[in-house]
Amino acid sequence: MKINPADSYFSKCVRASNGYICARCDGEYDKSSSGLHCSHNFSRRHRTIRWCKENALPLCYSCHQWFGGNPADSGLWLTDLIGEGVVDILREKKNQKLKISKAEEKAIAKHYRDELKFIQEKRNNGETGYIDFVSYQ
Repeated sequence: MKINPADSYFSKCVRASNGYICARCDGEYDKSSSGLHCSHNFSRRHRTIRWCKENALPLCYSCHQWFGGNPADSGLWLTDLIGEGVVDILREKKNQKLKISKAEEKAIAKHYRDELKFIQEKRNNGETGYIDFVSYQ
């Protein structure tokens, strides 16, 4: 699956918002590290939730492998983390059909580029912990 600018900026927002810390093991990473991934709870192929912040978590390589390789355990862990209601909403949204034009993908990329600047400004001003950002979807 091709990574486009919308994917790239979304991924950066997900990782930056959590301070480059894995959501499962609390491992800390440098923002230039490739060891922390943007893990989608439901596959990126579901374009209705591909760029939805509730559908993504920052996971280190090891935790991302665990998440994908242990669906029963990781499903329980995810439900405990984000709540059954959010999981149900994501499941419902993922089954909807949605066409996204190239122009809208550019708008999504711009939205997350702006959100990333917002997160970075807060970090530069000394804010720590999770910094919330506005989801496009």
